[in-house]
Amino acid sequence: MSDTLTADQVMDVTDGALAKVLDVRDSQDDGEDPASLALLIDVTGVSGVDYVYDLAFVPIVELPGDCHRWTVDAEAGATLDMAVGDESRPKLAGATLDLPSNPVQGGLVIRNPNRPNPLGDVGELELTGEVPERIEQLLTASVNPMLASHGGFATLVGVDGHTAYVTMGGGCQGCSMSQATLTEGIQRAIAEAVPEITEVIDATDHSAGDNPFYS
Repeated sequence: MSDTLTADQVMDVTDGALAKVLDVRDSQDDGEDPASLALLIDVTGVSGVDYVYDLAFVPIVELPGDCHRWTVDAEAGATLDMAVGDESRPKLAGATLDLPSNPVQGGLVIRNPNRPNPLGDVGELELTGEVPERIEQLLTASVNPMLASHGGFATLVGVDGHTAYVTMGGGCQGCSMSQATLTEGIQRAIAEAVPEITEVIDATDHSAGDNPFYS
């Protein structure tokens, strides 16, 4: 059970969305006091370039003990308890629960600045050695197996200070999506696993296959 309110709210709620949620909550006909229900939001998966979410009203006393709960105040003294699972918190930080731009659509939307890594979750890897060695291990163990499904691979060309130079080969070379893959996927993976690196540059000449890093 989660009895503790967190100091900061994980995500925002627009006035329109708040009114909608309160209206739905107050119309619940399950014998529960509406005020005893929290809106629990969790990330349950990935679809394309966006997360998939689950929203459900859960009795506050039944919320998972590791979830993050906060209260949103509405007009006329009404309040809404909201909760986010611990694993979903970083994926929802800074997001906004809102009404859709098209009123015909109905329901609610989550406007989330966070995006899933297109290469998937690189997981927890034990990397050893100097910075180039750790990047090579990351590419070999995690990144390239994911790129292999598209017939591609990434190769570390070199490291200069806090910058890593990477080339894309195979099906990734010349692919219009390779730059997005590098920026959205490989850069995030390297930055998370090798914090000494703050920038990843695509050194591939996608038209000729040459390596500008050495030119």
